[in-house]
Amino acid sequence: ISYSLGQFFPQEGRDVFGIDRKSGEIRLTGDLDFENVGLYRLQVDAADQGNPPLSGHCKVVVEVLDVND
Repeated sequence: ISYSLGQFFPQEGRDVFGIDRKSGEIRLTGDLDFENVGLYRLQVDAADQGNPPLSGHCKVVVEVLDVND
């Protein structure tokens, strides 16, 4: 199975999150800042190598908490 990140809301999430194509593990590639964005919505797409290939997707919601206050 191969994983990828599809749609982002907001679009700035493309600079903040990355995914391991083989394991599906989502990691931060940038900094999170509650003052800039408090909530991210990511679409994770998965596809196998079958014939015909099957695919699916799910939504991941990341809520950023302000721990400084």
